[in-house]
Amino acid sequence: MLSARRGINSARRRGRRCCGALAWLVLTSGVAAAATPPNPGIGLDELRRDLRMADDLFKATSSDAAAFERALRTPALRGELEQTLNRPLPDETLRAMASHARAEADYWAAYRSGVERTIGAEYPGSEGRRAPGRRPPPPDAVEPIVNPAALPPPQPFEQGIDMPVPDRWRILDALGRSENPLDPYNTNTLKADKPIFGDDWFLNVGAIADTIYEPSRVPTGIGAQYIARPGEDNTFGKYGRTLISETDIVELALIKGDTAFKPPDLEIRLTPAFNFNFNTVGEVGVLNINPAKGLDRRDNFLGLQEGFVDYHIRNVSEYYDFDSIRVGIQPFNADFRGFLFQDNQLGARLFGDRDANRWQYNLAYFQRLEKDTNSGLNDLGELVRQDGIFVANLFRQDLPVTGFTSQIVDLYNWNREGDQFYYDKNGFLVRPAQIGDDRGYDYDVNYLGYNGDGHFGRINLTVSSYWEFGHQTHNQFGAPNNSGATINGFFAAAEPSIDFDWVRVRLSGLYASGASHPQSGHLGGFDSPFENPQFAGADTSFWIRQSIPLIGGGGVALNTPNGVLADLRASKGEGQSNFDNPGVMLAGIGGDFDILPELRLSTNFNYLRFTNTASLEFLRHVPNIPNSIGGDLSAALTYRPLFTQNVVLRLSGAMLIPGSGTKALFNTDGGGALFGTGGLLYSVMANVILTY
Repeated sequence: MLSARRGINSARRRGRRCCGALAWLVLTSGVAAAATPPNPGIGLDELRRDLRMADDLFKATSSDAAAFERALRTPALRGELEQTLNRPLPDETLRAMASHARAEADYWAAYRSGVERTIGAEYPGSEGRRAPGRRPPPPDAVEPIVNPAALPPPQPFEQGIDMPVPDRWRILDALGRSENPLDPYNTNTLKADKPIFGDDWFLNVGAIADTIYEPSRVPTGIGAQYIARPGEDNTFGKYGRTLISETDIVELALIKGDTAFKPPDLEIRLTPAFNFNFNTVGEVGVLNINPAKGLDRRDNFLGLQEGFVDYHIRNVSEYYDFDSIRVGIQPFNADFRGFLFQDNQLGARLFGDRDANRWQYNLAYFQRLEKDTNSGLNDLGELVRQDGIFVANLFRQDLPVTGFTSQIVDLYNWNREGDQFYYDKNGFLVRPAQIGDDRGYDYDVNYLGYNGDGHFGRINLTVSSYWEFGHQTHNQFGAPNNSGATINGFFAAAEPSIDFDWVRVRLSGLYASGASHPQSGHLGGFDSPFENPQFAGADTSFWIRQSIPLIGGGGVALNTPNGVLADLRASKGEGQSNFDNPGVMLAGIGGDFDILPELRLSTNFNYLRFTNTASLEFLRHVPNIPNSIGGDLSAALTYRPLFTQNVVLRLSGAMLIPGSGTKALFNTDGGGALFGTGGLLYSVMANVILTY
């Protein structure tokens, strides 16, 4: 049978051009002269090749049928077949296989007979030339296959059909193919290329090692009662910070179902992650509330970034449009670029698509987990936060034009942590934030947004916009017994780009509203539940990558790590959203240059401004703080020596040229420096990512 299968596949590829002749030979009894094909487009040489093909397949299938019949009486032969096919072969299975092979042999005998009648007596054993003008008798019909579990014999009108073998994954193993479990590029059972057990249970194992070395010059404050260098009296300490971080991630996924053309029937995924980090700064009391801990900090943590069950509820069309549900710790991104909520959180998500994937939807609820302070990983040792997120979004491809996808999203965030006093792992109070009257608050905020991603002709475009509205129970900047404030903020961003051969040029623009009356009952500062923007240079940018503390204004930072908003939060992972913030505006230009297929240079320049500095003036008790943050200049080299994501080497550098607003907030010309003195704030990052 195996020889017949290989012959059939080869014959199907050769027989694409002679389907009309095959139909004539098997199903009709038309008149033709000796040695003349029934169709002028089919040559005599090709009919001869078909005759040889039919003869070879008749012999092969007859041999297979005889082998299966002998295996019923010969245990040694049965054992050999079972080893080759990697499955048990009871008597009823062997009889069915023999019957199927006999039926195929009969088919090819009839096929051969039809070709012989057309060609004539040129081959030994043919029926001889027929007299001109006489119609040959019709070929005998193929007897129907009696095995209900078997496939029907090949039909002349069907092209390119491959008849299955019992195990399509291990048939090559039986032919001597070797497998290396450490090789992710070739067939590998650990990469879900073959079932781990049964016929459709697959195991996918992945591993990532992410190493970062990052020295930077960032403003540093000093404590009120202590300083690293006795004898100095200043608000600002020695600038400079160095981070070394190693994150090792293991991805384990058990998948049921053949996912080549459809979603999995069931998926169980676990992704533990281990982080080691080392930090050193120029002042005590920065890395830990206890100044006796010194200038260095070493820490490690094991967290769980994914742990979910994904169940395929149903298919709803022939295109495998589907509905599925996923429950557990899972990744989610509310929009295309991570402006609003991109995180791995505990939740339940119903998702699917319609109209051949043109419509896609998500309905989800997430209950936020605490984050480990120094690694940012999920901390399952803490109670689940009283912070919930409902989100619904809908995508439509090719709207408004082909090649552009539009999305609408509604996200609702409720928080009931106003009566908590939560200290992070380093001893700092992060809920409530230590600004204003240091009193906590609850809030309910809704975000309505439109996002788009795709291209208009040659112009690539990503756009995002949100309207934020809601209420918080207490305004930290207002009177002590105030009744809170309404929230009404806005956000918009766009990034168009165009490609010229190996160069992509892009522009970036962003606006996030700020609070113009921070002590009133109306707050206009825009803040997100958990942002992680891939925009305007992303983590290459100094402003987006680094967190700049608001020294002398409370225990908050102007911005958070891997965030573009100026939101005055105590912590992105552990703190609350803050809508009493100055907002931010950004205008940028950048380019990506594919110097080599495996080497890319990315550059970016962003000009940044506060939208409204009223909240900064209140916290610093300084009037008329300018809006200019400054110019952010960055560049990154990304090298992929294997032309894949398995090995990625990245070196980037960024500097912030302080504007008048930054100079008013910080002593940028003082504080020492990591690489000399001067007014620039800068960072360098070397990053190695290894993926299996």
